Order: sequence, then C-alpha cells, then structure tokens
Amino acid sequence: MTRKKKPHPILESLTVTDIAAEGKAIVKYNDKVIFVPFVVPGDVVDLQITKKKSRYMEARAIKFHSYAELREDPICEHFGICGGCKWQHLPYAEQIRYKQQQVLDNFERIAKISLPAISPILGASKTAFYRNKLEFTFSNKRWMTYEEMDAKSNDSMDALGFHIPGLFDKVLDIKKCWLQEDISNHIRIAVKAFAVEHALSFFDLRKQEGFLRNLIIRTSSTGDLMIIVVFFYEDVALRESLLQHIANTFPSINSLLYIINSKANDTITDREVFVFKGDDCIYEEMEGLRFKIGPKSFYQTNSEQAYNLYKIVRSFAQLNSNELVYDLYTGTGTIANFIAKECKQVIGIEFVPEAIEDAKVNSTNNQLDNTLFFAGDMKDILNTAFIEQYGKPDVIITDPPRAGMHTDVIEAILVASPQRIVYVSCNPATQARDLALLDAEYVLKAVQPVDMFPHTHHVENVVLLEKRN
Repeated sequence: MTRKKKPHPILESLTVTDIAAEGKAIVKYNDKVIFVPFVVPGDVVDLQITKKKSRYMEARAIKFHSYAELREDPICEHFGICGGCKWQHLPYAEQIRYKQQQVLDNFERIAKISLPAISPILGASKTAFYRNKLEFTFSNKRWMTYEEMDAKSNDSMDALGFHIPGLFDKVLDIKKCWLQEDISNHIRIAVKAFAVEHALSFFDLRKQEGFLRNLIIRTSSTGDLMIIVVFFYEDVALRESLLQHIANTFPSINSLLYIINSKANDTITDREVFVFKGDDCIYEEMEGLRFKIGPKSFYQTNSEQAYNLYKIVRSFAQLNSNELVYDLYTGTGTIANFIAKECKQVIGIEFVPEAIEDAKVNSTNNQLDNTLFFAGDMKDILNTAFIEQYGKPDVIITDPPRAGMHTDVIEAILVASPQRIVYVSCNPATQARDLALLDAEYVLKAVQPVDMFPHTHHVENVVLLEKRN
C-alpha cells in the first residue's frame, strides 16, 4: 500500500510584499519566501501551498481578504488560468517600472560590471491587440476549472487555445483573447465550431493521435492575414473541407496554408508548407521598406514596438557609409535591411534557411544591393575563416534567442573585434551573463529597455558596447 501524501498547508491572512521573477509575487512567511501568481503587492490573501522546498515555497491564492489599492480589474475572462498575461491586474505604469528594475537587478547580480545610467523604459502605446502572431493548440483534454470539476461538468472536452503552464497535455479553451486583432478570435471560434460540428478529432498529446493539431494566425500592420492549419496526418477530404470553409468564411485571408506534422513535437521548421489559397507569405512595412514574412519566419511579434526597437538599434550603431556590419541572428533580415542604407555593407547570419531566403527577397524587393546572408548554426559559420574572407566588421548587431549567445560566438566576436556591439535581448539575465564575458574588451555605454509585451513580465533590452582603448 502506498502512503498518501500529506496535504500542503493553508496559510491565512498574509500580505503580498513585492513582485518576483516570471510574473509572480512575493509573500514572506517566517524565514521563507513564497512565490504566488496572479496577486499584487498589498493584497491580503489565504494561500494554498503547492510546492515546498528548503529555501522557498510556491502557492496559489484561494481567498482574498482585501485587495491592494493599485490593483486593476483584468480585462480578460481567462485571467488567473491562462498563463499568457499574468500582469493584467497591475497598472501599466507599475508593469514597466518593475521591468526596468528587472533589467537593473539582472545586470547588478549577474553581469557585475560598471553600469551607465539605464534609460527609462520605452513603454508601448497599445497594451491590447498588439501581437501579430498567435499559435493555438487543438486538444481533446480541455482544462477544467475547479468549479467545473466540483460540478462534474459534462461539457465537451475539446479545446482550441493555449497550454496550461506546467501541464503539457492540458489546453485552456479560449473564448476571447486580447492579444491579437479581433479577426483572430473570429477565425479561431469558427474553426473550432466547424471541427466540432463535423466530428474532426482534436489532438491527444499523450497518445499522439487525432487529426487537428495547431492553428497559427499571423497578421501585419499592412492588414495582411495568414492562417496556417497543422494536421497530424493527411486526410484529403477532411482537410479540404475545413480549409475551404475557412476560405469561404474569411475571404480577406491573403495566405491560407497547411502543414502535415506527424512528429512527436509541435515544431514546424522541418515540415513542408503547402499553399491552399493565396500567397505563401504576408508583408510588413517600415519606413517605406517591405518585409516578406513566411510561415516559418521570425518577426518581432509587436510590429509597432519593433519599429521603435529598430530605431534604437540604428541610433546605437552610429553608422556611416564606410562601415561593415555583421547582423547576427538576422531572422528575415529585418534589422539588416533596415540599416543597409546607412552603411557600406551588412552581412546577416541566421539558423533557419527559409528565413534567410526571405531576407534575400526582402533586399531585392527593397532595391538593396549591399547585403549578404548566410544560413547555418551561428557558432559554426562565424569563425576566423569567415571573418578573414568577408572582412572584420566595424559594428556587430546581435539579437540571439532567450538562451543568449554560445561561448564560441562570443569568442568569435572578440576575434572580430568590432568598434561597437549593439546587443538586443529578450532575456536580460542571459544578456547580463554575456556582457560579463565581453567586459574585458568592451565597455557598456548605454542601456535601453523596451516593453514589447504588455501585461507580461518579459522585457526587451538593447545595449551599446564600445571597444576599450
């Protein structure tokens, strides 16, 4: 007989004191810190402990005795369950204040280098409907609220929405999402309704079975609209019935695509993309430049703030017409093409081959003849031989993924020895780690946080490094 686990305790009438990492807040209890989501400093709550460690605990709020004065009413009905917008209850001015502090804390704690004054964070003018891309998951394991479980609800278990944090096979069925233009909600609801009506099977992640897998919706500031439906297996009649229904219901779609993905994971970078209707891409515009966005292309998901971010990058780079620039992790070459007219040449490097092809098309479409693009693993391409062949850069712009730069890439940058480095990061912690490795040769001259993701704890950060004398 297995021993029953002793239930974690309930702690009563505790006051939330501060904001912590990952969108959680802090409650102090005796000599321990408790991390709690969906509360704000000043709330007085009862907590159900969910995890106990030697130095900290995690909990969820089960009762509010009083609410903090600064708390706001969340706009989304899914707040508190969906993990996407954990700060909707926090005034926007407070959100960006905490993000600014997050950058400073990471730099002081991890980088431990001499810091200039950090510029005030650039907040977003739009805090709702600001994303240009969302990915939804079909699941036959809908997340049920505590109330539904208590009531033994017999509602359908099919869901089309977002994964519940920490539960890979549970998906929250989304009624309305405030992250993307409302057309996104209309499309998602219509797709689910058709699938349910025609008994199309939703994916079972544990058993790896089911017809419908993912729905990806991309929009652009030009009004373009791309829909990608990912199926687990091919069934021509069922697939065409759904896609034709989408095409008929939403004739404004510019690009209706589909993918067959029978792998164990959701990544589509190695899957073939098929066009059902329209083009194989959509377009973004910025300062008269047009950027091709394919189904696998990376593009900053907040178009308006992306423009502000790129202007900061260009300003920090301080380019002139005689300089060679390396643009690392170039994606579809957005930054490379954005700055190309300001310098002699830009060389962009990116892992995804399809993105590099889009980058080349973007240069051609914008009549830019001073760009070169290479596809491959950054640490393999950017080496001494590459630098000798194409020239030592005067400026390096780098915009790596959340994990930051590989040490081989940092060593290659040090060998290249540019006069200036502009480092764009979506993770100040890994950025701070990398800055510590560059500190021997470069001095940190400017830091500019940018809020790309309102109502979340995420913050983008741009720094300028200049070579030491």
